[in-house]
Amino acid sequence: MKVVYEDNHIIIVDKCSGEIVQGDKTGDKPLSDTVKEYIKQKYNKPGNVFLGVVHRLDRPVSGLVVFAKTSKALSRLNDMFRTGDVHKTYWAVVKRRDIATEGMLTDWLTRNERQNKSYAHEREVPGAKKAVLKYKVRAVADNYMLIEVTLLTGRHHQIRCQLSHMGCPIKGDLKYGAPRSNPDGSISLLSRRVEFVHPVSKENIVAYADVPDDRLWHDLSANAMQ
Repeated sequence: MKVVYEDNHIIIVDKCSGEIVQGDKTGDKPLSDTVKEYIKQKYNKPGNVFLGVVHRLDRPVSGLVVFAKTSKALSRLNDMFRTGDVHKTYWAVVKRRDIATEGMLTDWLTRNERQNKSYAHEREVPGAKKAVLKYKVRAVADNYMLIEVTLLTGRHHQIRCQLSHMGCPIKGDLKYGAPRSNPDGSISLLSRRVEFVHPVSKENIVAYADVPDDRLWHDLSANAMQ
């Protein structure tokens, strides 16, 4: 975990793949507990530390996670995420395919709870939720591409599912069609950038995550087109 931004009300951290943001049935230590320990030690706080979880990243995904350090920030950030006032940009390394350099994907997603998996449909079906994202090809290599994704809705496994449905599964994402896993169990999806107006101070906050320490990631990001 790396702290990217921090003030009295919010803290933004760059999470590693494999970490869970909040506790789940695995019983593994969540990132939220690690951040609480960091705050407790840094400020020598007695008793319990308040930390609000306002959004999550899938376990195999790396990158930026925003937490609230006060109840005021938590309630306001919850509203901002719900209304789309927090702008998140993702980078994904996907299978190379001949697609438009940029575009918008609109699908209808259904979720299978037992499989913990979403399925994309080209038209509305019972129980489906509309999913919309914008994408832009940033770099191309022999077998892979670097795609930048901006979410316009927030659905379960949305980027993973929609890119796979387009024929561009994310590298390492066996659940959504990648032929093999990444050696470290990650999928090549990064929560790269977050921008929002601070819920208390009203200043504009922009934070970036580092690309994973991997040769393909570094080669593609070095060649990323503006």
